Amino acid sequence: MSKDEARAAKRIEQLREEIRKHDRRYYEEAAPIISDREYDRLYKELVDLETQFSDLVTPDSPTQRVGGKPLKAFEQVSHLIPMLSLDNTYSEEEVKNFYARIQRLLPDEKIPVVIEPKVDGVAVSLIYENGKLRQAATRGDGNVGDNITQNIRTIRSVPERLCDGAPKLLEARGEVYMDRKGFEKLNDERKKQGLPLFANPRNAAAGSLKQLDPEIVAKRPLGVVLYGTGATEGVDVNVHSEIFPLLKKLGLPATQRWWVAESVEEILDAIHQLDGIRHNFAYQTDGAVVKVNSFAQRERLGFTAKSPRWAIAYKYAAERVQTRLKDIVIQVGRTGILTPVAVLEPVLVSGSTVGRATLHNEDEIKRKDIRIGDTVVIEKAGEVIPAVVEVVKSKRPRGTAPFRFSKHIHGKCPVCGGHI
Repeated sequence: MSKDEARAAKRIEQLREEIRKHDRRYYEEAAPIISDREYDRLYKELVDLETQFSDLVTPDSPTQRVGGKPLKAFEQVSHLIPMLSLDNTYSEEEVKNFYARIQRLLPDEKIPVVIEPKVDGVAVSLIYENGKLRQAATRGDGNVGDNITQNIRTIRSVPERLCDGAPKLLEARGEVYMDRKGFEKLNDERKKQGLPLFANPRNAAAGSLKQLDPEIVAKRPLGVVLYGTGATEGVDVNVHSEIFPLLKKLGLPATQRWWVAESVEEILDAIHQLDGIRHNFAYQTDGAVVKVNSFAQRERLGFTAKSPRWAIAYKYAAERVQTRLKDIVIQVGRTGILTPVAVLEPVLVSGSTVGRATLHNEDEIKRKDIRIGDTVVIEKAGEVIPAVVEVVKSKRPRGTAPFRFSKHIHGKCPVCGGHI
């Protein structure tokens, strides 16, 4: 190695460490200490040096986050420990029954449980060996998932290397999500390009991870939140509540709000508290997960055929509101598909004002007998895209007529006036 190359290698390593530190400050801690311009200057210096000394480029360099070559198909990988789904409930009564059941199975024991947000994303497993990211996979069927390592590497909040003190093996589990603002921006761009819109951030995140070209994934505003572990070596943790600070200490984006409870009353209180603050998180949530805190107690509680006996997911009911349907307009998609859209009296739903809602298609309008002038019930499907759930027929004004699609557009395209 020449003197110039040796100097470049030293500077490249310094720049990588500095950029990784700033990535952690920006994406994980939301506390940047330099300006975007200063960050871009460091990044450009690294790019220039790696261009000049291409032999010094490594797969874990921050410059490689745009991913490698497009894949022909995803490789299937087996999980070291199965990724089981949880039993769901919409009933607080069933949450009470869940706690009573584990108390019967572990009589005369204190059973602390952890309550944490149920993230509405795509379940993933990240495997780190000796502090380096080796593999990322989707849940798949619980035993086998897609190898999405190239796509995960494009997400800037996922470190290629863990901080000092990393264990020999750490499988971190969590969800890939798309934040609300990023989702709205992506849909705006797709609308301008005449592409079909994503229904909600979860669909957008799932669609992004299925891309075979990592460069496309790199342009999507994806994040990760981690809340548990699978297989580990060298991790000395006996209770679930110690996982969150451990992940954070290693530089991983972990769940930030959780509660420990020792009674049904405390569990329900935590579920209600979470419901009051969850709309402020960067990621979508659709419920609360209740998990037994002690790993030893989990071991004794065991599993059913499909899910653990020591956990349950409580789902919040979607917020519904009433408003008046002022008009029905027809939108034209890129492929020429005509979609009816409800124009509404603006109304607040799940934290944002809604003035339009999808009506899906003509059959849906007929099935629900939706008419202009009706009072309708609006719900945010996936808490993002508003939809008309039903008509309040007791409030229907006299003289409203059933909506006729063909009559409404008179056989002409509402955009170009051409024959349909």
